[in-house]
Amino acid sequence: MFALALALLLPAPPHPQPERVRAAVTAALKPLTAGATGHAEQKTCFACHNQAPALLAFRTAKDRGFDVSADLFKGQAEHVAAFAETNRAKFKDGRGTGGAAATAGYLLFALELAGHGADENTDAVVGYLLNTQADRDHWRTTSNRPPTEASDFTTTYLALRALRVWGAHAKLDAAKVTARTEKARGWLVKATAKDTEDRAFRLLALKEAGAEPRDVQSAAWELLNAQRADGGWAQLDSGTSDAYATGSALVALHDAGGLKPDAPAYRAGLAFLLSAQQKDGTWYVKTRSKPFQPYYESGFPYEKDQFISAAASGWAAAALARAVGK
Repeated sequence: MFALALALLLPAPPHPQPERVRAAVTAALKPLTAGATGHAEQKTCFACHNQAPALLAFRTAKDRGFDVSADLFKGQAEHVAAFAETNRAKFKDGRGTGGAAATAGYLLFALELAGHGADENTDAVVGYLLNTQADRDHWRTTSNRPPTEASDFTTTYLALRALRVWGAHAKLDAAKVTARTEKARGWLVKATAKDTEDRAFRLLALKEAGAEPRDVQSAAWELLNAQRADGGWAQLDSGTSDAYATGSALVALHDAGGLKPDAPAYRAGLAFLLSAQQKDGTWYVKTRSKPFQPYYESGFPYEKDQFISAAASGWAAAALARAVGK
C-alpha cells in the first residue's frame, strides 16, 4: 500500500481541459444513442452490452448538465420493461431467461438508470434474483461472454444492487435479503479476482454489500495497482489497455473507492481515454467472445466487434462524464 500511496503523490498528467472532456462526452452520446435505439428497433430482447453501459453514460451525462433527451430514457425503459413483462412468468417461477442472474441484474440496472418505476415486472425479476442460486454464497454467471458476462463478481454486484433498489417495493423477505447479502459479503472478502472485470466489480460489490472500509480500500488498491504506464487498464493482465477496462475501472474507483477525478490516477486514465477515442466519438475494442447470435447491425460501428465496443464506449463516456462538475 505504501507504494500505491506514494504513486498518488508522484507527478501526474496535467488536468485535461474541461472543454475537451465535455466535447468527448458529447461526441460519444450520439453513437451510443444509435446503438441503444437501433437494438430496440430491431430486437425484442434486452441487450446488456448495447443498453446498460449506454444508459450509465446517459444518466451520468444528464446529471452533469449534458443535453440528453427524456424521450431517450423513456424509449429505453419501455423496451427493457417490455422484455421483463414478456418474461414475467419465467422470472416468477424461477426459470429466468438466457443469461440467468446476469441478465436479470443488468435488466434492473438498466431500468434504474432509465428512471423506470417499480411495478409487478420488476417485482418478479428482483424476486427471481433473491431466490435463484439460493444455496450459494454469491451469484454465479452462467454465460461465458467476456468481459460483460463472464464474472461472478459482476453478477453478484448487480444482484446486490437490485435487492437494495427494487426489493422494498417487491416486499421481499427482509431476513432472506439480509442473509444473502451477508453471505455474499463474506464471499467477496475472501474471493480472489483474476482480471480487471473481477477487480472492478469486486470493489463495487464490496461497497454495495456494506463491507468494512478496510476491505473496500484493499480492493480499491488492488484495482489501482493494475493501472498501466499508459494510464489505462487491460481486460487481462497479459493484454493491452482498452476503453472497456479503463472506463469500468475508473467508474468503480470513483463510485466505490472514492477516487476523485483530480487524483493523478484518474487523470492518467482520462488522458488514455481521450487519446483512444475515435473521430466518430466511439472507442474500438476487439471482442473476446465467441458469437452465437445471428449477426445484425445495431447502428453502432465495428461490425462483429460492435457489442464490446458499444459497452466500452458506454463505460468510457461514463468515466469521462464523472470528471465534469455538476
